[in-house]
Amino acid sequence: MLIDQQLTQLDWDKTQGMMPVIVQHNVSGEVLMHGYMNQPALEKTLAEGNVTFFSRTKNRLWTKGETSGNFLQVVSITPDCDNDTLLVLANPIGPTCHLGTSSCFSPAVAEWTFLYQLEQLLASRKSADPESSYTARLYASGTKRIAQKVGEEGVETALAATVNDRHELTNEASDLIYHLMVLLQDQNLDFSSVINNLRARHQ
Repeated sequence: MLIDQQLTQLDWDKTQGMMPVIVQHNVSGEVLMHGYMNQPALEKTLAEGNVTFFSRTKNRLWTKGETSGNFLQVVSITPDCDNDTLLVLANPIGPTCHLGTSSCFSPAVAEWTFLYQLEQLLASRKSADPESSYTARLYASGTKRIAQKVGEEGVETALAATVNDRHELTNEASDLIYHLMVLLQDQNLDFSSVINNLRARHQ
């Protein structure tokens, strides 16, 4: 979150009291929306933990989700190098866009964002009818079978690499990542846990 020194360095004069704000999904990295904050909007955001903008059409402070319930819960706020734009990392509650999409910039989806969306889809299959999809049948087969599939796909991925078959390697790596994601979901884990662990190791 912004520290006192960063707050005092924000260049409100340069932006004529209305600072551009980019809101990004804290996990997937998807750009959710763009808006503006004046100082009272930023103060309310910091105090309450939900993104509040100054709405130029309503001519007042506007907390995203105040009507729909689709709030943007703040994780961090970072100024840019010129202290005249803010980047907010947030966890969205429901869709961000009034059109019902996850982002106001849909259908633009970055590659890592797709991986997050796939993870959410796999999570939804955990309680689905086993007859409805392969993923649901995997969950129903139990942890041992899911883990076995990860092992099988790992071996097949390695074999594809040893024969320099790039096309088959891509296919097998896709199968491996898919089955690994299912296994993580089966164990109530997600890619964020893995990424945070890798980040801790890197440090």
